[in-house]
Amino acid sequence: MRVAYLAAGAGGMYCGSCMRDNRVAATLIEQGRDVVLMPLYTPLRTDEVDVSRSPIYYGGINVFLEQYAGIFRRLPARWTRWLDAPGLLRWVMRFSGSTSASALGKLTVSILRAEKGLQSKELDQLIAALRDLRPDVVNVPDLMILGIGRAIREALGVPVLCTLSGEDIFLDELPEPYKGQSLALIREQASGVDGFVSATRYFADHAARSYGLPRDRVHVVPLGVRVEDFAAGPSAVSGSFTIGYLARICRAKGLMKLAEALVELRRRGREVRVRAGGYLAASDRGYLEGIRKYVRERGCEDSFAYVGEVDRGGKIELLRSSHVLSVPTVYHEAKGTYVIEAMAAGTPVVQPRHGSFPEFIEATGGGVLYDPEEAFGLVEAIERLMDDEGLRRSLSENARIGVRARFTDKLMAERTWSVFESCLGALRP
Repeated sequence: MRVAYLAAGAGGMYCGSCMRDNRVAATLIEQGRDVVLMPLYTPLRTDEVDVSRSPIYYGGINVFLEQYAGIFRRLPARWTRWLDAPGLLRWVMRFSGSTSASALGKLTVSILRAEKGLQSKELDQLIAALRDLRPDVVNVPDLMILGIGRAIREALGVPVLCTLSGEDIFLDELPEPYKGQSLALIREQASGVDGFVSATRYFADHAARSYGLPRDRVHVVPLGVRVEDFAAGPSAVSGSFTIGYLARICRAKGLMKLAEALVELRRRGREVRVRAGGYLAASDRGYLEGIRKYVRERGCEDSFAYVGEVDRGGKIELLRSSHVLSVPTVYHEAKGTYVIEAMAAGTPVVQPRHGSFPEFIEATGGGVLYDPEEAFGLVEAIERLMDDEGLRRSLSENARIGVRARFTDKLMAERTWSVFESCLGALRP
């Protein structure tokens, strides 16, 4: 069985979804499976070896120009293919944060319309490439590309699955009428693919309710990480109690909430600090500066450090040098690989009781949950772990054992392959 696994790049950003897709494909290839990872929009950016193949399809520049400059829809593909060069896409996508929500809404609707949209030339090129590849199964990366999945299924006559990637964050922010149009198209196109793959039960249920997906065709394949990279235990930490943060620096991920907890803990006389690492977009620099100003004005500047966008080695160092990890997201997280990575390193987590987090804690016993509606819920959860070293050691051991039992890359790959096989064996007319 050959699988064409499509993955959507996120410009210059480390993206949890494309990192997961790359890890799934890499592990399947290591297991001897016939998998081709095909990037869409932009090159993938991952802190592991990128196993995707060139060229890039639905390149972000061409997609955008075909939406807003009609001449590009009429030009032969051979004249515009150079715009999909990886270096050019990486450079241009650094400025994509300035794109208006209205422009993104129009583009989303057009891509969902597939062959009826303004990017039909891109669809033709992708289907031609897939015909040459002759896959037995195709996996597309998210609901915003669901129409393409349906068109691929009709053209090739093979099963098509769609990964669920936490699309609610993007879709909820679209202005009307594009949000309503996008949701209607997703509901309409859902019957045109054979199944969906979610990393958590939480998001499988949420997506089925919100987008009209048939729940019996939503398969849950838990996240997995390469646990060998995190094999050694956390290094000995001296000095202040250290809270690690490992996620994108933005409002949705809740770094300000962690800064507020830091200030309250210091006010209570606690010796504590925060070390935060993660991707920082140009559009979020003001947010980080606001956090720095907040802690500086309250005399806690020496207890807060942003260590930058960390590579894989820096990520592991940050986790091992932290007593706990906390990413107090404002939204309900659909995935949360950073939680699995922290626990793989033996670092307990302190997370809000919503989204995917209860699922991870229930499965491993590697952390504690707090009520995000409680004014000092996060503060008190951290204090509890500060005061009970025995509890921290127990959570650390639970975390290591739990991840190795339930959240490895090998298990994730095997379960993904089983889903592909089941859909191939039950191809719907």
